[in-house]
Order: sequence, then structure tokens, then C-alpha cells
Amino acid sequence: MVIGFLSLLCLEKLPKPSLNALPRSVVERSSNVTLKCQCHVQNVTFMLGKLQDSGYRKEQSSAGHDAEFLLVNLEPKNAGTYFCAYKITGSHEWSEKSEHLQLVVTDGHDGPGASSIKTDTRIIFVTTFSCLIIFLLFPSVFLIYRCTQHDSSHEEANKRTSHSEFPQQEASDLSRPERVSLSTKDPQEGTYADLNMKAPSEAASVPAEEPPGSCECATLTA
Repeated sequence: MVIGFLSLLCLEKLPKPSLNALPRSVVERSSNVTLKCQCHVQNVTFMLGKLQDSGYRKEQSSAGHDAEFLLVNLEPKNAGTYFCAYKITGSHEWSEKSEHLQLVVTDGHDGPGASSIKTDTRIIFVTTFSCLIIFLLFPSVFLIYRCTQHDSSHEEANKRTSHSEFPQQEASDLSRPERVSLSTKDPQEGTYADLNMKAPSEAASVPAEEPPGSCECATLTA
């Protein structure tokens, strides 16, 4: 019965396994990572391969459903695309390859810790810049408010001054017609008055004419 089951498995294509990286697929230089290959069949031989290197091959037999491949002291050259497969004991046919796993080895300064430090630095910079903008914006708003208040008070003072000068202008405008009316009186009245004033002076300057009879009387007497 077991032989029949194995024969059935050999006739059919074995399903592909799964490949995972522990603790994660992005690791720092000189660190360790475990690549775990899993399937649904027991008592199998697992194989770990690398897509960029055809000569890279690691095999491990397992009585269970999985096998763990430990990679230590990683270097940037160890980064790449990994896959795994398995075969049943006594068979030479491998299963389908697993989904590709991309392993990334960082240089330490470019790892997740470095990215978090860069993020923190960026947050601090943005916060400081925002506080500086607010600090500079507040005095500007205050100065604009003061200038607006000063302009409004100046306009009110000008309005008050114009209102106070308006009655004086009205009084001057009212007195002006009286002057015009006095100056526009009949010019003949002024002429008559001048004639009346000149008549006595002309009468005084002209010598009185003696009657003709008085001269003759004076001559006879002599």
C-alpha cells in the first residue's frame, strides 16, 4: 500500500513548497538568516538553490514537513534570489520550485535602523522648521495689525478734521454772497453820492460873480 502511494506521488507532479526568511529577508551585514522550506509531505529531501548561481546547492533530509537552512555571517555577495524544492525518498524527481525569495544584505548604515534614524532626523527638521515659521509669522501678523490700526485711526482723525472745517467753510460761503450783493449794488447810486459830495467843493472854489450894477455904481462914485 505504501509502495502504491509512493508510485502515485511519483506519477503526479509534486506541488511546489514555500520558502520564508527568518527573521526577515532584509538583514544587515555580518548577521545571520534562516531560510525555511516547507511542504505537505514527510520524509523528504529538501534542496536550496540560488537563481544567480547555478552551482549553489544545499540539500537536507527531513522526517517532517520542513527544513531550515542557516546562513551565517552574511556579506553583500550572499544577497540574491533563492528558491527551494523537495523530492521523496527513493525518487530522483524534484518537485516544482518554490516562489522566489529576494534576500537583501545591507551595509549596516543603510539598514532599517539607519532608515529609522533618517526618518527621525527628517521629522525633527520638519518640526523645527514649522516652529520657526510660526515664530516668524506671529510678529508679522502683529505688525500688520498695528499698521492697520494706525491707518484706521489716521483716517478717522482726517475725517474729524474735515468735519470741523466744513462748518467754517459754510460760514465763509454764507458771508460771501453778502459781500457780492454789496458790491453789485447800482453803480449810479455811488455816482450820485460822489456828485453830491463834489458839488459843495466846486461851489466853494468858484469865486462869486459880482452883479453888473455894482461895478458901475463904484465907478460913478469915484
